[in-house]
Amino acid sequence: MNLIDKVVSVFSPEKALKRVGARKRLDIINSGYSNYGASHTKKSLLGWLYHGGSANEDIHENLSTLRQRSRDLYAGVPLATSAIKTMRTNVVGTGLVLKSQIDYEYLGLTEEQAEQLENDIEREFALWANSEACDIERFDNFGELQQLAFMNWLLSGDVIALLPTTKRKGIPYDLRIRLIESDRLCAPLGKEYDPNFVGGVETNSDGEVVAYHILNIHPLSYETNEDPEWVRVEAFGARTGRRNVLHIMNRERIGQRRGVPFLAPVIESLKQLGRYTDAELVAAVVSGMFAVFIEKSDNSGDGAAVGEIIPENEQVSSAPNEIEIGNGSIIDLEEGEKAHDVSPGRPNANFDGFVTAITRQIGAALEIPYELLVKNFTASYSASRGALLEAWKSFSTYRNWLAKDFCQPVYEEWLAEAVAKGRIKAPGFFSDLAIRKAYCGAEWNGPAQGLLNPVQEVQAAEYRVNNGFSTRAREAREMNGSDFYKNARQRKREEALMKEVNGNAKSTVGNEQEADGQTNESDKPEQEQ
Repeated sequence: MNLIDKVVSVFSPEKALKRVGARKRLDIINSGYSNYGASHTKKSLLGWLYHGGSANEDIHENLSTLRQRSRDLYAGVPLATSAIKTMRTNVVGTGLVLKSQIDYEYLGLTEEQAEQLENDIEREFALWANSEACDIERFDNFGELQQLAFMNWLLSGDVIALLPTTKRKGIPYDLRIRLIESDRLCAPLGKEYDPNFVGGVETNSDGEVVAYHILNIHPLSYETNEDPEWVRVEAFGARTGRRNVLHIMNRERIGQRRGVPFLAPVIESLKQLGRYTDAELVAAVVSGMFAVFIEKSDNSGDGAAVGEIIPENEQVSSAPNEIEIGNGSIIDLEEGEKAHDVSPGRPNANFDGFVTAITRQIGAALEIPYELLVKNFTASYSASRGALLEAWKSFSTYRNWLAKDFCQPVYEEWLAEAVAKGRIKAPGFFSDLAIRKAYCGAEWNGPAQGLLNPVQEVQAAEYRVNNGFSTRAREAREMNGSDFYKNARQRKREEALMKEVNGNAKSTVGNEQEADGQTNESDKPEQEQ
């Protein structure tokens, strides 16, 4: 207790005690993080605008701006385009391919029966998935719909897929896929501030998603005369529990109901980098246009380049300060005007180093290594290999998300229809959920990682298989995306064919040698026979 507190305690002990208590609490506050990241007194942190809120304030209220800016960056900034397309090509490629993996032990099937059933399922699924009939708009097959859904997921943060059924000629299945852009999923009028209608996603008191509200027109479209109407689609069927809506997104906050665009953390960096690149490009172009200005004592020129013929249909600007510079132009100046040399100093020697540094930061935020983002592999083998392995961790994560949220639910809906129509024999499919799950087991394989040094990586794969760390099926899938069992069957046919070819070749050679021997014997002189 200091002197002032002692004086106060004489007249008001209660106030003195509060002063001492407040000082003790202040000492506790001014410790730990309050001296560092949570400091309110350090000059380096005074200008930090850090105030945030829940997922609703931080994310949902900013989604419209984030979506439009992300799409604009994709359309006009090469680095943003590269990031989106790099993810699409490596995660989806031409489309994730079904590999049926039924739990035959639980179903009481032999390996041969399971293999036959898996082949039948894959053949029937390909009949539907490889046709544009799976698309409600009849534009894309299932692989192309995966690309479209994933691209919109990255650009807009999420995408909606409905699973209606319609009959069409030439295809035995009625299941269709309807993709809906995320902007159309929005809260109805009067429900914008209802906590149970966040971004068009309706929840109950427990936070469970019960319905989606979809606008009949695009909210950003100007070419429509329709009145806005919202359609309420229940997330699951009331009688069957069938999934009616697939909401493809990745949550990063508790309580979050809508997804964040992939480029959101680096929007400002990408835009500034795009502006800087454009400015450097313009400066380099201007510096490449060397112009000669002629200064005269009287106004004898009309502002046109000497010896330049202006077409009749081309108008020359009469603005006094407007001069267009072309390659090697010779331009007259008015009386009293003088031309001065301007050296823009382009190309900028520091441009590449600066852009590389910023690009590395952008790549780190997006989990895309710099080498892969700019398609520039100039580092050593070990560095390139490390970058590729790190990138594939991210690609595998996104591929698993896409398979779980889109491919697998669609496949399960299709398989239910195939079993109901008798095209796939699956006893107990509709009577027991465990049996149904056993039939629905599947893997979704996409583009392979690729090989930087094929000899070393094939040897490493062989060591892993021989020591039980991996399987031939997994190595074939990860090395070039192929199916080991199909490879083995194809090799079996090829080996049998080569034996037949080699056998015929040996037989032919032997017959020719025998014939040559007989011919030589008959050609010998009589005295030698």
